[in-house]
Amino acid sequence: MSDVDRANLLVGLSTQQAQARLDAEGPNELPRARSRTVWRIAIEVLREPMLALLLAGGVAYLLLGSLAEALILLGFASFSIAVTVVQETRTEHVLEALRDLSSPRALVIRGGERVRIAGREVVRGDLLVLEQGDRIAADAYLVEATDLQTDESLLTGESVPVRKRAGMSDDPRAHRPGGEDLPFVYSGTLITRGAGVAEVTATGPASEIGRIGQSLATLDSEPPRLRRETARIVRLCAIGAGLMTLMVVVLFGLLRGGWIDAVLAGIAIGMSLLPEEFPVVLTIFMAMGAWRIAQAGVLTRRAAAIETLGAATILCTDKTGTLTENRMAVTELWLASGDVIAPSATAPAEPFRALLEASVLASAPVPADPMEIAFHDANKAISDRAADRDGWKLVHTYGLRTELLAMSNVWQQADGADDLMVAAKGAPEAIASLCRLSSIERAKFDAAVEAMATRGMRVLGVATARTLAEHLGVQSDHDFSLLGLIGLSDPLRAGAADAVAECRSAGIRVVMITGDYAATARSIASQAGIAEGDLLTGADLAALDDAALARVVGSVTVFARIMPEQKLRIVAALKAANEVVAMTGDGVNDAPALKSAHIGIAMGKRGTDVAREAAAIVLLDDDFGSIVKAIRLGRRIYDNIRKAMAFIFAVHVPIAGLALLPLVTGLPVLFGPIHIALLEMIIDPVCALVFEAERDEVNVMKRAPRNPGERLFSLPMIVWSLFQGGLAYAFLAALYLAGSHMGLPDAEVRGLTFFALVAAILALILVNRSFGTSLVLAISRRNVALRYVLGAIAAITALVLLVPPVRNLLKFGPLHAHDLLIVAAVGGLVTILLEALKPVAYRSLRAGPRRGVAAGL
Repeated sequence: MSDVDRANLLVGLSTQQAQARLDAEGPNELPRARSRTVWRIAIEVLREPMLALLLAGGVAYLLLGSLAEALILLGFASFSIAVTVVQETRTEHVLEALRDLSSPRALVIRGGERVRIAGREVVRGDLLVLEQGDRIAADAYLVEATDLQTDESLLTGESVPVRKRAGMSDDPRAHRPGGEDLPFVYSGTLITRGAGVAEVTATGPASEIGRIGQSLATLDSEPPRLRRETARIVRLCAIGAGLMTLMVVVLFGLLRGGWIDAVLAGIAIGMSLLPEEFPVVLTIFMAMGAWRIAQAGVLTRRAAAIETLGAATILCTDKTGTLTENRMAVTELWLASGDVIAPSATAPAEPFRALLEASVLASAPVPADPMEIAFHDANKAISDRAADRDGWKLVHTYGLRTELLAMSNVWQQADGADDLMVAAKGAPEAIASLCRLSSIERAKFDAAVEAMATRGMRVLGVATARTLAEHLGVQSDHDFSLLGLIGLSDPLRAGAADAVAECRSAGIRVVMITGDYAATARSIASQAGIAEGDLLTGADLAALDDAALARVVGSVTVFARIMPEQKLRIVAALKAANEVVAMTGDGVNDAPALKSAHIGIAMGKRGTDVAREAAAIVLLDDDFGSIVKAIRLGRRIYDNIRKAMAFIFAVHVPIAGLALLPLVTGLPVLFGPIHIALLEMIIDPVCALVFEAERDEVNVMKRAPRNPGERLFSLPMIVWSLFQGGLAYAFLAALYLAGSHMGLPDAEVRGLTFFALVAAILALILVNRSFGTSLVLAISRRNVALRYVLGAIAAITALVLLVPPVRNLLKFGPLHAHDLLIVAAVGGLVTILLEALKPVAYRSLRAGPRRGVAAGL
């Protein structure tokens, strides 16, 4: 570009031209998802099929006159709606607080004048003035650049800044973020060094960051498996209850006449079989789970994702900022003598101090570059004195040039002496050139560089020289002496290795997906404890079709130099292999994969808006260890749901059986709708509160994830539950028939059988509290909710037994001491027999083709 062309270009757009383009192309901002209001969240909750069934059941019972049952159902429905709406509203408010609502400002040249405008007002063709520390407002092409470096980790995942140069004409090469010495800069990235002027080429959705955001619109979030499973079993049970109700009405009417009584009996049977507890359990467990996990610093945008996370079989994590701290730190020092130390390992000798002090003197006085910040931090940490600048002043700087990737600062003593000190740092090959190393010295030097790079470090050389003021000229003219090499790396997060180890013990395969170089990725993976496996680079992946990728993806533990669209292919290949995929990330480049994965996990503090919106779970404290807490809670929730579901299946067997038995035997009807409603007052709190509050199983993080294809309501679980209910029913039916055969009054038989049923229900609670087989454990496991429920049951029992009007309303006869002993015996026998049979039942449950150790039922 000629000087005349450059002068014309730096005039920029006129105000009228800029306004016209703003009107035609729209503001420089990404479209945001419509905010979810309280009413919108409530409507979404009401659309849930399980909750709709719960409400419909309550309304139906209300129309049929079963007021108590209707109030119970509608009360639970209202509570579930309130909890879910409050939780999701809080979620939206926290997400809104996490967003940066103010658009970054931009300095542009318009009509030859520099003006600062809102970032959303930048238009294509504007000239951006870029300075150290600026956040770039749009994609642009550099027309001027002085020692310019940018941090593009937002788009590439790489924590090391990249060099930029000005272009002399439109560069015909394809460009992507992350390349060295390219004239392209990108929206959202940060200037870490230098200055420049760039012409805007793309804004808003047309920018690199915008294109990634746009691709999210074409992806569908993974629907929760638990919701599908519960909807399926609810439909089946509802059909079964309807058929049974119809059969009872027909049987009663044909055998006894009195079709009105037949309809009432059918309603009672339908109430005993209708699975209204299933949606109660699912809704409340998910809402309470979201509340519990929020206490651990994990925000759930969709509560069902917690349960899915507990089923994860593979965790795909990025490196920068997730496993690592997303900052540079000095990790190794190498002297020209060949000596090596880690700065934090021991107090370094004087030559090492001199090396670090020289690196600080070769850096900017107020550093912004991550590597220069690392030099300053390391020097302060290991030295009892900082690099002594009080007696020196900076008189000259040699910036980085494409042909010599090294920079130097020239320092003069404050007294004005002619003797100057030159401190240089830069790429190892540039420093070696400045020092004019011999072939032997160069071989030794190159070997040290290679060894440090292999261990995943970014390596810089440091040298010093002495000169005179009149000899300042070209940087390479000075007589430099090599001090050594400094290795830098992005340090592993505290606790990351422990979190990875716990994931592995839980049977979850951890895979790293990063845009960084293979050596760095492998080094961090080793430090984090990620299992040994194959490494696949982005170039290798691009050469594979989807079928070939699916064949090799199972053995790969590290993916390096990966582009955003390749992350999406990796997630798709893992999903095709029937894995339940959890994906962590914080950058815009992670968002498509976050949305496509079964569980997307975004970082709350460091994460971008696009990543948080795409994810199902947000780590508010950016702590990788919180993922393990979420997995543990997810497994606990799934275990407790299965316990509650097993109890529901079991408890309905004796209730329905005792409702049907009089119709078959010709004896007087035992239970009416009011008795079923009273039993539901026991069953519903147990399902919704007691089982939700149950603690973790002792092996919750020591077993492999459940088989992804395993159904929530497996046939073995249903069979075991029906067996439990059948055993309880056998005792109760025997008691009922014996009492009737002995000629006891109907009211006394009804009361005795009812309270024996309550005792059997308590036995089923104890049996299903734990997957363990210890009777002591079943009774002693701490659960505050159970204490309150047992207290309420005891109070209701005392009320019924001791208050004659209540007893007469329920048509119960008085119970004597020996009757209460019989009731207690039924409950005790059911508990002991089922606990004794648990080992046999669980062995048969585990005999099927399952992945790892069974999660109990």
